[in-house]
Amino acid sequence: MPKYSLKQKERTIINKIDALQNRVPFIVIFIAGMIGIVTGFVGTLFQYAVSWVSTSRIELSLSLFGDHNATYIWSFFIAALMGVFAYYLVQRFSPESSGSGIPEIEGALIDMRPVRWLHVLPVKFFGGLGALGSGMVLGREGPTVQMGANLGQLLGKLFKVENKDNKHTFLATGAAAGITTAFNAPLAGILFVIEEMREEFNYSLSSIKAIFIGVIGACVVYRLMVSTAPIFNFSIYAAVPLNSLWLYFIFGAIIAVLGAISNRSILTLRDKLKSFYQLKSYYFLLVGGLLAGTFGLLSLYFPAVAGSGFEIIPNVIDQLYGLWPLFIILVIRLIATILCFSSGAPGGIFSPTLALGAIIGVLFGLAMQSIFPAYQIELGACAIIGMAGLFSATIRAPLTGIVLIMEMTGNYLLILPLIITCLAATFVAQSLGQKPLYTAILDKLIQRDSK
Repeated sequence: MPKYSLKQKERTIINKIDALQNRVPFIVIFIAGMIGIVTGFVGTLFQYAVSWVSTSRIELSLSLFGDHNATYIWSFFIAALMGVFAYYLVQRFSPESSGSGIPEIEGALIDMRPVRWLHVLPVKFFGGLGALGSGMVLGREGPTVQMGANLGQLLGKLFKVENKDNKHTFLATGAAAGITTAFNAPLAGILFVIEEMREEFNYSLSSIKAIFIGVIGACVVYRLMVSTAPIFNFSIYAAVPLNSLWLYFIFGAIIAVLGAISNRSILTLRDKLKSFYQLKSYYFLLVGGLLAGTFGLLSLYFPAVAGSGFEIIPNVIDQLYGLWPLFIILVIRLIATILCFSSGAPGGIFSPTLALGAIIGVLFGLAMQSIFPAYQIELGACAIIGMAGLFSATIRAPLTGIVLIMEMTGNYLLILPLIITCLAATFVAQSLGQKPLYTAILDKLIQRDSK
């Protein structure tokens, strides 16, 4: 027998083992596809429902009374009831449905947080309708991501999947499908799991293939039910002049400071409010009613500072606000985002963050136009870059932010300033010592559970 035969046999065995590990069982692919399809349908239905509830609330508030004072009171009352309803569902049935739910999914991937789909799915859907429909400054991606992950758990249970790695794969597939559905951004959905959940998710060729299949299913369903067009119908801007690229390092650093302030404020206020809620159980409902009522009223008479921010972004891009009104809107929306997200409402922070980034981008562009008129700075381009930059500074996922904004706007020619701004925002935010928002929230959840 030749001397090298033993090594050949060992190599053959290793290759067979690798092939078995890389082979994706059909049932995993099938379930992943089902997760994507169901998440796409539920997430799109949720978006339609939020839009209908918001429109109906405003129409009802304006039509009931002719007297302005009565309209103010009634508008506040209707929105406050919606907020109390949302917060009651969270408090009574599913405390893990508060906030975006993304840290809960990350915790579930390391078996540190439970996944109670029977409670989370109805609470996140109907509670999200109450909170977002009232006019609070919250994003739809939080409910969509958490519902998607819980749908992954549900479908895995229905098909009697017991393998822990496959269960985790289905959670991640649902989360990626949720991002895809919320923003019509399939690549961002995939990258979100790879980048944001990199420390919790167990990567393998099988799991990545499943996520791809789930994202495809969600994207197809969304585009069949809504549209194949990007979320925003913006102009396609030309590539930024090379001699102006250095400005975006500065822009990223400025955004990083604001992102660090926002994250620290959210974490501090979350702790303060948790202590406040422990004094009396109804304080949670009281805060929810006051916030929802306030932003419900503002959504009628000052709509730029209420809602998720998707409505204001096109107006910011089209330069419908002057310098000082835009600055005032930025300050109020920043405070509103911190208040609403910290309060425990069942909603996300992506959309409000993108709106803040767009406003900062236009303000930065206005300043640079006056200082460097020869650079031909486009305010719309600055707004788009600012959206990705603040996302990166807050969530600390620059690659996801870059791809998400390009998919949402179709502005692929802005790739260089997007990369520069997002990387600068990420590095400066890290140097300021502030953890990524979801990581910090998850750490606090685990610390609380260990006590």
